Amino acid sequence: MEFMERDAIDWSIKYAGEVNFEIKSEWQALLLIEVDGNNMDVLFNDCETISNIMTEHGCDEILMADSAEQKASLWKIRRKVGEAVKSNSVYKEEDTVVPRAELPILLKGVKEIGSKYGFKSVCYGHAGDGNLHVNIIKGDLSDEVWETELPKGIVEIFELCKKLGGTISGEHGIGLVQKDYLSIVFPEYQLELMRNIKKLFDPNMILNPGKMVF
Repeated sequence: MEFMERDAIDWSIKYAGEVNFEIKSEWQALLLIEVDGNNMDVLFNDCETISNIMTEHGCDEILMADSAEQKASLWKIRRKVGEAVKSNSVYKEEDTVVPRAELPILLKGVKEIGSKYGFKSVCYGHAGDGNLHVNIIKGDLSDEVWETELPKGIVEIFELCKKLGGTISGEHGIGLVQKDYLSIVFPEYQLELMRNIKKLFDPNMILNPGKMVF
């Protein structure tokens, strides 16, 4: 299950070219759902169940891929979002994750935080595991705002993730970039435990020096 908000759809199509189906102007998001298996009857029943659930929750239109070509066209938009962002602007990608049911609240919160600190974001991700990639766009922001105000917004995004039962990285890891935000989701005693485990196995600090905990 892959999710794309409207900005992600528009940026991707502008970058990758038109697709062979209509993207209605009133659509605010796309959700791609792929089923897999060997029994076609079971798969069709699964699709019918999924369609009924989506209809019950206000889905505007459900498109079914009847061929490999149609499937590729649907997936083309999702697969090109990252490249589209890279081609348009300096950006910073945050790898947020929350329980799946909290994704709408997280997305709404990201947009509100962006308005507060003056940055635009393009969001997409893996709805099946609650992983939302928040691509924060530099655009016309000054270097000063980018360096001083953006981190404040990121802190609020991560605090929202924690509040919703999530954490600060779904699949990209911590490394050098996110380590300053670890204290949002881990109390000091847990961080100290991690440091002590590292010291036990790497007393000379020669393995991945400076990464995550030190």
